[in-house]
Amino acid sequence: MGGRGTFAAGNPVPYSYRTVGKIEGVKVLEGMAGKHGLPESAHSSHAYIKLNSDGTFREMRFYDESHRLTMEIAYHPEKSLTGDNHTPVLHYHIYDERFSQNDVGPFDRTPAELLTKEMKEEYGKFFKGIKFDD
Repeated sequence: MGGRGTFAAGNPVPYSYRTVGKIEGVKVLEGMAGKHGLPESAHSSHAYIKLNSDGTFREMRFYDESHRLTMEIAYHPEKSLTGDNHTPVLHYHIYDERFSQNDVGPFDRTPAELLTKEMKEEYGKFFKGIKFDD
């Protein structure tokens, strides 16, 4: 994996992530050299997953055919949804260049929204170690 947002812009850089596994065919990435989040652009995959150090789901990012970030699903505290900074919650953000202040990512994102029942059904198989109702 290259640098954050550079591959889609046609500027390949040395790899910043390594693949440490797969969940249901989707690569699980781990940052290298101080990288902690998932990339804003993808080399070839349409999605990547990041796990917490205990092996549970942290986030998943989705990319379009141009390798650009389109959506993120995450499980961590989101104060705007829970009212505190301690309670993790499954939520998502949409990324779109219409929200960007420049021509090359990272794109701005929409405010956090709770996952819908349909999203939990569709993507739940990727949420390793996360229990949820409905």
